[in-house]
Amino acid sequence: QVQLVESGGDLVQPGGSLRLSCAASGIIFSIYTMGWYRQAPGKQRELVAAIIRGGRKDYADSVKGRFTISRDNAKNTVYLQMNSLKPEDTAVYYCNAAFAGNSNWGQGTQVTVSS
Repeated sequence: QVQLVESGGDLVQPGGSLRLSCAASGIIFSIYTMGWYRQAPGKQRELVAAIIRGGRKDYADSVKGRFTISRDNAKNTVYLQMNSLKPEDTAVYYCNAAFAGNSNWGQGTQVTVSS
């Protein structure tokens, strides 16, 4: 059974930083493309960042230069380091694991950027 557990969401002031973590189990983690998505109230879920098994990383234009995705295959964990946070980054952030047409989601973690 695939399980993705996100953590690290919090309330932070604009300009602050957070690091999200997603611990995976039930999959051969190293072969999966891991991604972070987010969904703000009233908006569609959108891709924030993804990292493939070869290490290539893709980012949404809105977070380039501020967010960094990384993975630790030994710990079956993917991270999202978020710096220079803005109020528009407020959303529920979801972890995704994808391989060969299979897509798995975590339960989400709330990030709120507000003064």
